Amino acid sequence: MTHISVDGCLFCQIVAHQAPVNVIRETAWTVAFTDIAPVAPTHVLVVTKDHHNNLEALVGQDPGLLGTLMAEVTVVADDQGLGEDGYRVVINTGIDGGQTVEHVHAHIIGGRPMTWPPG
Repeated sequence: MTHISVDGCLFCQIVAHQAPVNVIRETAWTVAFTDIAPVAPTHVLVVTKDHHNNLEALVGQDPGLLGTLMAEVTVVADDQGLGEDGYRVVINTGIDGGQTVEHVHAHIIGGRPMTWPPG
């Protein structure tokens, strides 16, 4: 696997260990770290090491990596103690979807009851 870096991408910098974050798990394909602006007691981001701008780009360029990302989400959620009570997984895509960093990533949000509809 080759990491595809994009200059100026914050998450690519995190993947390259060039930005200070609290990494809680790393695999050959993903990095998981705590969100700097948590919206719940547990708020972890899981990013792909390869750069894909958003969910649509990931599915178009490497659909198998989406399965790897989601499998890693479940491992991290269980490691964080969220498996029994539940958690929310969010992948924001595009401006209207609330995406603020153009690098596909999943939010794991838990540790409190979630409401519906979100946002």
